[in-house]
Amino acid sequence: MLKRTLILCLAGLTSSLIYAQQQTPPAATPAAAPAAAAAPAGGTMTPVQRADSAPQGTLKNPYKDTDADAVAAGGKLYLNYGCNGCHGGTGGGGMCPPLTNDTWVYGGDDDTLFRLVAYGTDALQAKGYTRKGQENVVGPMPPMGLIVQTDDDLWRILAFVRSNYHGAPECKFGCGSN
Repeated sequence: MLKRTLILCLAGLTSSLIYAQQQTPPAATPAAAPAAAAAPAGGTMTPVQRADSAPQGTLKNPYKDTDADAVAAGGKLYLNYGCNGCHGGTGGGGMCPPLTNDTWVYGGDDDTLFRLVAYGTDALQAKGYTRKGQENVVGPMPPMGLIVQTDDDLWRILAFVRSNYHGAPECKFGCGSN
């Protein structure tokens, strides 16, 4: 069963990445909000560079899930980078966990979600993170930090994900043990 799930995740990711290569992500607006850790002179960082440069627990999304422009851009990026291939069109799940409910497998704070997407499951666990929640559909998160072009793109995607959250309000950024 795990092998079948992994094959399906890989097939979905591959088809989504092929689609993403045919799309042009929206350009960041000149007045884009800065990310939590300082970017190098001249621009933004890749998600991996951002995660590597910031102490654990310090990454904070500069975009709110109520910012219509950031959410719309994040929705386009979510599709362009192929997130929908595994998590469904609005994050409701598919062959991998939903992103819209109370279960945050590694934690629901901005820092943890950013690092999970940037590093993927295996590298995140190697950095000392452990599972805090459990889903019925579980596939490993591949490292997307070198696929998603900039940290700003990833922050917008996470704003889109938060905007589609349908769980208990008090659990939007993690609940109980997560």
